[in-house]
Amino acid sequence: MKIGELASLSGLAPSRIRFYEASGLIAPARRLANGYRAYPAETLDLLEIIRSAQQTGFSLEEIRSLLPHSNPIENGHGELVAGLRRKVAEIEVMEQQLRQNRERLLAVIDGIENKPEGMGCQANAERMLAEMRERKAKPAGASHARERRTKSATAAKRSVPTES
Repeated sequence: MKIGELASLSGLAPSRIRFYEASGLIAPARRLANGYRAYPAETLDLLEIIRSAQQTGFSLEEIRSLLPHSNPIENGHGELVAGLRRKVAEIEVMEQQLRQNRERLLAVIDGIENKPEGMGCQANAERMLAEMRERKAKPAGASHARERRTKSATAAKRSVPTES
């Protein structure tokens, strides 16, 4: 299959496919008499593996080391599983960091939405920055307790029925 067809089927740009070839991620294409590249059909599957691996956070070097042609199954099964487990562990660390970032952002949103009555935007921003500095200076447990109290107070405030 020519590079244009492979690009169309894979959703990748021809330049990306040539890059993968030059990087050793896919086998070099056979050259036709007219100089065009001709790839075997299984290259499409390999490109999907590469794209999926990149989307899950694997670097090209990690992908290269885990691909079947660079790591024969009979010799590399343990290495393959170990590499996949390492990536899962990295993803779990990233998930924890994302959860913490999410909580911080929700606390900022809460602080903006629930500013003290009559307080201007600039004063509220200064108040929130001071609270952030204070949280940073406190031990982790103390900061979590304050956040839980804030969330409870906010939830209670939102659940109070209003007069129509």
